Amino acid sequence: EHALFKGTSHRKSYHILNRIDGVGGELNAFTTKEETCVYASSLNRHLERCLELFSDILFHSVFPEREIEREKDVVIEEINSYKDAPADLIYDEFEGLLFGNHPLAHNILGTKKNVKRFSSEFIGNFMRRNYTPDKMVVSVVGDVDFDKLVRLCERYFGSYPKGDAVAERLRPTGICPFNKTVNRHTHQVHALIGCLAPSSFEENKVAFTLMNNILGGPAMNSRLNVAVREKYGFCYTIESQYVPMSDTGLFYIYAGLDHD
Repeated sequence: EHALFKGTSHRKSYHILNRIDGVGGELNAFTTKEETCVYASSLNRHLERCLELFSDILFHSVFPEREIEREKDVVIEEINSYKDAPADLIYDEFEGLLFGNHPLAHNILGTKKNVKRFSSEFIGNFMRRNYTPDKMVVSVVGDVDFDKLVRLCERYFGSYPKGDAVAERLRPTGICPFNKTVNRHTHQVHALIGCLAPSSFEENKVAFTLMNNILGGPAMNSRLNVAVREKYGFCYTIESQYVPMSDTGLFYIYAGLDHD
């Protein structure tokens, strides 16, 4: 994700970063355990500018070795920052325990050892194998004519071949309940309870999403927030999250509490 912005055969890193920001928009990206999302927010008239840039960084990135070496330090600092943020770290540790030896147990950021061994060639081969149009979704929200959008997508994505990479991940099974307490010198207690939940392709995904929103979703009037924080003041944060994936899902309730 970081390496995508380091230069293409047509642009240097500075020109990538300035392409959308220079017209008052925003360019960014994020990674989950199953996808990388590159996104931009801009005025409607700059839609083609955004799609052309996406095409350039997805299919023409050159991953300069010098830039990759520099970015490794940035990612390692990001790994370190999570260790200083127990409210974030607890999710990674929980998933590591829940999934055990399954690939979903791995932290998205990886390990310092793995980050240090990546090379320009390795990243380029990974991109060419996995980031192909048949595995991509283009999503546009705004006052945009759909036929125009299709024409632009055909122009900037239509000439690239399909990939041959096959997903080999097995569905996680055999997960055992656990209860673990870790003593750390933090001002708050961070508590999390969770379990497996419906995948993205199960019928009850929508119902589960609604249940999560009512119980502890983003709204201030969620039942957990009203009952635990607003009524008693027992915590600063209490929330629930539902994370559907292609073959499984996760449901958590997290709270940041005083030791008492």
